[in-house]
Amino acid sequence: MNLDAPALEEDPKAYLALHQLLDEPVADQFLTEREREIRALTRDVVAHEVAPRAADLDLNHTFAHESVQALAHAGLCGLIFPERFGGTGDSNVAYAVAMEEITAACAATSLVFMTQMHAAYPIMTAGSEELQQRYIPGLLDGSAYGSLGITEPGAGSDVSGLTTIAVSTDDGWSLSGQKTFITTGDRADVIICFATVDRSLGRRGITAFVLDGGWEGIGRGAPFDKMGMHGSSTAELFFDQVAVPRTHLLGEEGGGWSVVMKSVVKSRISAAAQGVGLARAAYARTLAALTALHDGKLPDEATFALADLRGRILQGRLLLHAVARRVDTDPDVTPGQIGMMKQTCTDLGFSASIEAARILGPYGDLSTLGVERCLRDAKVTQIYDGTNEIQRLLIGRETTRAIKELA
Repeated sequence: MNLDAPALEEDPKAYLALHQLLDEPVADQFLTEREREIRALTRDVVAHEVAPRAADLDLNHTFAHESVQALAHAGLCGLIFPERFGGTGDSNVAYAVAMEEITAACAATSLVFMTQMHAAYPIMTAGSEELQQRYIPGLLDGSAYGSLGITEPGAGSDVSGLTTIAVSTDDGWSLSGQKTFITTGDRADVIICFATVDRSLGRRGITAFVLDGGWEGIGRGAPFDKMGMHGSSTAELFFDQVAVPRTHLLGEEGGGWSVVMKSVVKSRISAAAQGVGLARAAYARTLAALTALHDGKLPDEATFALADLRGRILQGRLLLHAVARRVDTDPDVTPGQIGMMKQTCTDLGFSASIEAARILGPYGDLSTLGVERCLRDAKVTQIYDGTNEIQRLLIGRETTRAIKELA
């Protein structure tokens, strides 16, 4: 009897068969033909290039370079970017579908993958043509790694409290400060850095810049030792009077808050898709282990619990697709709608992993099954891209405003 998840995930044919079995027609009917093609392509690359490496990356804390390169070479890092940058001009739904597939095999790989998009997107929306052509193609083809520098030791979800400061000079700005919990920060070739030009202005002082990772004055801390996401790196960044040319401004001086808000729409789709993917991974690994344990005949208690998980995963997937579709069609999608998706789907990833471990009993604690990895990886998705407490605050504010409008 072989209960090891790696044994399943190292066999592309078996991996594909299991995950095709878990597709839900009620969700698929809302996908376009192109979006289903993207899912099929991503799943195939994942089965052959990502899933077989996942357990080893987690065990040895090895950066997921080969896995990300395989995704980039398949053209998947540029899904929402136009062809002139090396992208494919696909929908946010296609991106969400791809993110779910990658996460279901290796959440750490999906974290590096999504950070490439998170770094490229602000340049596309707020950068000059020169900056776009200089930096976006490399982020999409995998020849450069990117980081999004927002979080600071004293300013996480409250971006308006940033203390990294940009002092105006004759040629541009001098940037000084510190960032922390920066994904791929230890190796980033391109850094999107948010700083303030005047702390007294709050969010009106926030300004966005593109930094070249090799510039003088940029320092990097050693990667943190984390609970999960071991195949990705997370580090501190230090800026000591970094000279930033005026041409490296994103948007306008003091316009960084707008850049942040446009960016978090995309990043929260990413996190939500991770939540659904992790829930699906926990479900798939549990189903495979129980099938081996019980020779294909599952106990009623396990069958009932899995039925509940299947329904919850479908609900999360439908919410993910619906909000991503709304982003594709309505530029005025609200923070509360985005927050509801992010909070619900990432909570799903964590709670589904807990339930999967419970269903497996003592087997749920075995690292060889991969369910405990889902649990460790899922926790941080509730924290980054705006904590789920912040998401509940945004949802609550929308509810309060709606009630006032009725009064």
